[in-house]
Amino acid sequence: MPESVMVAYQDFVALCQSSDSEARGQAAHMAARAYLCHEGPADEHAALYAALIGFLDDPSVKVRAALAYGLLHATNAPRPVLLALLQDSAVIARAVAQYSPALVDADLIGLIRSGDAAILLAIALRERVSPRVALALIGRGERGVTLKLLSRREIGIAEDALTRLAEGPGLEDAELRGALLARGDLPAGARLLLVEHVAALLGGLRVVKGAIAPQRLERLMRDLTDSAATSIGEATAGEGTAYADTLIARQRISIRVLLHAVVNGHVMFFADCIAALGEMPRSKVFGLLERGSRTAIAAMLGRCGLEPEVSALLARLVLMAREADLADDVAARHFVVTALTEEILIEHCNAVPAALEEAFSYLSEQNVGLALKAARGVMAGFAGHRGGDALPLPSGEMRLALSAA
Repeated sequence: MPESVMVAYQDFVALCQSSDSEARGQAAHMAARAYLCHEGPADEHAALYAALIGFLDDPSVKVRAALAYGLLHATNAPRPVLLALLQDSAVIARAVAQYSPALVDADLIGLIRSGDAAILLAIALRERVSPRVALALIGRGERGVTLKLLSRREIGIAEDALTRLAEGPGLEDAELRGALLARGDLPAGARLLLVEHVAALLGGLRVVKGAIAPQRLERLMRDLTDSAATSIGEATAGEGTAYADTLIARQRISIRVLLHAVVNGHVMFFADCIAALGEMPRSKVFGLLERGSRTAIAAMLGRCGLEPEVSALLARLVLMAREADLADDVAARHFVVTALTEEILIEHCNAVPAALEEAFSYLSEQNVGLALKAARGVMAGFAGHRGGDALPLPSGEMRLALSAA
């Protein structure tokens, strides 16, 4: 021990026996520091340990707090003393639970089972929280503690626990829902569930329903949820077909979703869906999508349970998608959807078969939306290019309103 902080044993004993709690607190802190850095004889170390135990019975919370403070950040602090301090007054117990690195997961989990909300929050604020401890904390169902854990992205939380939160309180609690969506490790299926729930809530708002016609609102929300489903699938592609399997189990994969995936360039998600539906190796699906003939692609899609007309339509779309950048080029999407829609009408002489009605309806909806996106800014750019040229207008009287208006 450095000479500047050396204290004679008799002086130390005098401090321990003082009637002044400040003096005893000084002795408790001194004993804790001496124990942690001790390198002397074993009997001296044992005496210091006994002194620490003795301070646990001191009637003054100041003394016990000084003891805790002396041991608080030490990895070699004696666990029996720490465990006793965890049963002390609330302020001492919270400090030890939050800061002591000497506590192991078993200590913390035992404390979680019986601790109040303040103790649980202290544990959630520890520098390091293991996935096992995080799971135990979430299991207590304390909203504030759960929100704190979710906000700490460095803490690993089991996917099952995140999914249970999304399927339970996340559906009703907007703040909890936002915390879940902000986590990159939220399972894709749970993310889609929350996004769909948000879409339903938005669609039910009075201000939204009052501003958008019912049929248009329904189409808009359906398109947004389809976009969410395929975007999430594309972002998680390469991690297996678990997300696609989840959508299949929820009967969430339809011809609309498959078309939406290809039209928006989410080819990896589309391949995952086909692999899961057809129970085929993902590599084989990719090979056929990249190099297969129209007949081979249609046969693969037929294996997924799709009707022949739908399989042929999707195969034709896949071939078109090979020649265009559908992921980033809105004009290319518009061109492909327009061409495909016209081919359906020509091939069936304007009598769209029942098997293609859903697909044709989707393509028609997309055609309008994509045309609007592609047209934005075109006239402004054209006007800037033509400079002062006049806009050609027919001569004679101009009608500025509908006759029935």
